[in-house]
Amino acid sequence: MSEVARKVLAVTSAHIAHAAEHLPEGFNAAVDLILATEGRLVFTGLGKSGIVCRKLAATFASTGTPAYFVHSADALHGDLGMIDAVDTVVGISHSGGTTELSVLLERTKRRGAKLIALTGNPESAIAECADVVVAYSLNEEGGPLNLAPMASTSLALALGDALAAEVMARKEFSARQFASVHPSGGLGKQLLTVGEVLDKVPHRKVPRVTGETSLLDCLTEMSEKRLGLTTVFDGERIGMLSDGDVRRWLEQHGSEGLNAKANELATWTPKWIESDHLAAEALGIMEEQKITAVLVRAEDGSLRGVIHLHDLWGLQMV
Repeated sequence: MSEVARKVLAVTSAHIAHAAEHLPEGFNAAVDLILATEGRLVFTGLGKSGIVCRKLAATFASTGTPAYFVHSADALHGDLGMIDAVDTVVGISHSGGTTELSVLLERTKRRGAKLIALTGNPESAIAECADVVVAYSLNEEGGPLNLAPMASTSLALALGDALAAEVMARKEFSARQFASVHPSGGLGKQLLTVGEVLDKVPHRKVPRVTGETSLLDCLTEMSEKRLGLTTVFDGERIGMLSDGDVRRWLEQHGSEGLNAKANELATWTPKWIESDHLAAEALGIMEEQKITAVLVRAEDGSLRGVIHLHDLWGLQMV
């Protein structure tokens, strides 16, 4: 790697590390203002800062805070109508002197919206207009000419992500909520609940026998339902009998073992999981216990179904 490339990375990482040790003044106030926002979070900027704004708007929107991006120039030609008095506008500019952004924030403030400025210049026009200023310190970009936005855009993006993370934590935004706004793709698959996985096999019948069922009839039930196991109901108890249990039993007892009943072989402390837990958790249980199925408990405590390792294949859960 050339020294030029190393310098860009070194300068950028040094500024982000400094911000991690010393959060910019106004950071906590910005978090409080975002949490108090009744409307939406509106990100606005121009050029490279505008690209950062698009990413941050998407991050907030996907983590529980309704947000969108408005181009500063477009806003002055009609898109200003997209911003309401109950919104909070986040303007991003390293220099803080972008004319279109300054005019937009001033006009937005007249409409009653709250303003947050994320900038490297606390004395800038957008800082003077803002209700909260998150001002970072940065004296070089790291590039050969020290002109193209490099370290500054990376730092602004990192600080915006830090704001999003803090807001998520303060809102106690859960994995289940995250899954609700990521229904497709790899993330959505990883965040499916056990119940949602079972809904994908609605015609499956849970293999079921009583404690008095003969071993031969248990094998018949297991073969018909094709899960390699059967649940066993014996009074208040619910157990599980797997094909592995049967093999081990016959290895110990030989042909005489065929006369056994389900309650003699069943495991009465099988692994359970709640139907609203993540499917990835069920996979973790199977991997840890070296088993291929887990019983699923419904909200009322009854047996909802059985989730099998085969149900989880292809979900890209990592």
